[in-house]
Amino acid sequence: MKTRIITAAVGLCLLAVVLAFFDTVFFDLVLALICLIGMHEVYSAMGFGRRQWYLFAMAIPYTLLIMLSSSAAVRAVILPASFLVVLYYNICLIVKHGTLDFGRLAGFVYFGGVILFCFYSLIYLKRQLPIDQYGYDAVYFILLILCFAWGGDTAAYFAGRAFGRHKLAPIVSPHKTVEGAVGGVIGSMAAGLLVTFVYGLLSGRLQVFTVNINPQHYLVILGLGALASVLGILGDLFASAVKRQVGIKDYGTIFPGHGGILDRFDSVMFIAPFVSIAVRHFFYLSSF
Repeated sequence: MKTRIITAAVGLCLLAVVLAFFDTVFFDLVLALICLIGMHEVYSAMGFGRRQWYLFAMAIPYTLLIMLSSSAAVRAVILPASFLVVLYYNICLIVKHGTLDFGRLAGFVYFGGVILFCFYSLIYLKRQLPIDQYGYDAVYFILLILCFAWGGDTAAYFAGRAFGRHKLAPIVSPHKTVEGAVGGVIGSMAAGLLVTFVYGLLSGRLQVFTVNINPQHYLVILGLGALASVLGILGDLFASAVKRQVGIKDYGTIFPGHGGILDRFDSVMFIAPFVSIAVRHFFYLSSF
C-alpha cells in the first residue's frame, strides 16, 4: 500500500507538470508517448518480440500522425494513412502467414486502436476548446475524466474491501465485487462534484473558464459520473479479460505497485471518449 501511495503521489505531480504545458505541443507529445507505451504493452502481451518489430514500427508514425494532427493539412492525410496502415497489416499476415498468428495480430491492432481512441479523445477536447476562446475549460474536462476513472477506482477498492460479498465477474476479475462497483459509482460521482466545485471557485476568481456552474450543471455531472463509472468498470474488466487470456498479471512495471500504463488507464479507456462526446451535447451544443 505504501508503494502504491507514493507512486500515485509522484504520478499526480507529473500530471500537474504536463498540464502546465497544456497549450503547447509538449502536451500532445506526452500523450502520444503514453499512448505508444500502452500499445507496446499490448504488443508484448500478445507475445510479440524483437522478431515482429515491424508490427510495432508501423504503429509509431501512425500514432504520432493522429495525436499531432493540429493542422488541416495533417488531418487531410489521416484517411489515406489509415488505409495504408490496414493494408500494411494485411500484407504482413500474407507474407508471414506461417509464423504470424492472426488472432494475436488482430488483438494487437484492435486493442491498440482502443488505446489510440482513448488518448486522442483528450487531444480532441483540446482542439475543440481552444484556450483563446474557451479558456482552460478543456483542462477541467480532462481532469473530470481522470476523476471519474480514478475516483471510482479508489472508492471501489475500499468499498470492496469493507463491504464486498458478491462477486461481480469471478472468472475475469475474482477480486471485484458488486458492492465495490456500487462504491465506485458513488466515488465517481463524488469526485466529479468535487472537481466541479473547485472549478467553479476558480472560474469566479481567475476568469479563465467559460462554462457557467449552476445546479443544472451539477445534475449533469452526477449523471455523467454514474455512466462513466460503469464504463470505467467495463474498461477494467476488458483489460482483465485480455490479461487472463494471454496469461499475464500486469501489462507492465512502469508504475511500482500499480503495473503498467494499461493497468492504470484501463478504466479511462471508455470514459475519455464518452465524456469528450458528451461535452458537445451537454455544454457546447451550439459552438461545435
